[in-house]
Amino acid sequence: MQSKQAADADFDLPATRARIQAMLDETGLMQHLGARLGEVGPGLVQVVLPYERNLTQHLGMFHAGSSAAIADAAGGWAALSLLPTDYTVLAVEFKINYLAPAVGEYLLAEGKVVRKGRNLTITQVEIYAVDGAQKTLTGLMQQTVSNVPKSRLKS
Repeated sequence: MQSKQAADADFDLPATRARIQAMLDETGLMQHLGARLGEVGPGLVQVVLPYERNLTQHLGMFHAGSSAAIADAAGGWAALSLLPTDYTVLAVEFKINYLAPAVGEYLLAEGKVVRKGRNLTITQVEIYAVDGAQKTLTGLMQQTVSNVPKSRLKS
């Protein structure tokens, strides 16, 4: 088995970033929300969501659904970053604990791979509300995704 250092050395950042950006561009919900791609690395993806009034709940804070959507994307794409290009990922399960109100200029969801298996990958996503220099952890998500060969999907 290849070491983490060797795997990181083989990681093609420009190609992986382009692959994930293309997925974001093709994902209707991400376009509708106005989500943007942040940092990308081996087993790590950030998704940024700028504040818009239509993304809030009745008190003006980011709606839990908004943060859940970008957390799901960040975790899934973090998993995807470690898979061959002929694979995609599909959500199996996720759970979010909300820790603080999501108030800020934007949300930042940072997905990290905890364990990559042959069929399933486990990720953890930290969700932050960012307001100026203040970054508040507002949620933690644990996610399981299925690693799926694209050839198994029906067109």
